[in-house]
Amino acid sequence: MLTPVENHSLARTAAFFDLDKTVIAKSSTLTFGKSFYQGGLINRRAALRTAYTQFVFLAGGADHDQMERMREYLSALCRGWNVQQVKEIVAETLHELIDPIIYDEAASLIEEHHTAGRDVVIVSTSGAEVVEPIGELLGADRVVATRMVVGDDGCFTGEVEYYAYGPTKAEAIKELAQSEGYDLARCYAYSDSATDLPMLESVGHPHAVNPDRALRREALARGWPILDFHHPVRLKQRLAVPPRPALLAMAAIGAAAATAGLVWYTSRRRPPAV
Repeated sequence: MLTPVENHSLARTAAFFDLDKTVIAKSSTLTFGKSFYQGGLINRRAALRTAYTQFVFLAGGADHDQMERMREYLSALCRGWNVQQVKEIVAETLHELIDPIIYDEAASLIEEHHTAGRDVVIVSTSGAEVVEPIGELLGADRVVATRMVVGDDGCFTGEVEYYAYGPTKAEAIKELAQSEGYDLARCYAYSDSATDLPMLESVGHPHAVNPDRALRREALARGWPILDFHHPVRLKQRLAVPPRPALLAMAAIGAAAATAGLVWYTSRRRPPAV
């Protein structure tokens, strides 16, 4: 259960969300593999390898060594990609690829935190060109993501300017706390991976979401809440069904309108008094 609406006379607070397998059911970067292939950025062999990497990521999560190998592979893979083309491909396929894999539970949590007056910050190891549009889709207030070096020709050089991973995520959160005035002791954080322990440890309300074995063990030992998200749903489907209070209000309005219409019709049908 979340705490009530924040008292704005106090310091501001935020909820920090890892992205992959916490808010969405897959790896955000690898999900675009097929689109990058169709856009001519990668060849068939790279597309197949990306699909296999996605499978491994989903099957068992990714520990530190696997994440490092993934980083090296993706850095080499994107060398020479035109940044504007990447952004266009992501924009064109965002709703088709990402919308269906957003966890309903995560979307509800984001709404609850906003209602309580907290900022929502997505903190992801994936690249900014992918994470920023997803953050906008989710209604996040801020995004922290990996940034690649872009050359004078507008293409990725293959070098990493900023790697949002492990302790670096925690450092970014602390910097945001200073610049935005967040009280970290009253902030929330959510992640599925033990590699995000530094991020979880930096806030007063850490949560393990669909945790890997190592994080589940830590969460149980520290008494952290463990959440299971397993209902991906399109945001449009969530918005298409109003919450129960809204349904009741709509029904009441409909009934009142029907009654008023009946009264009007009856008065029109009644013969004039003699």
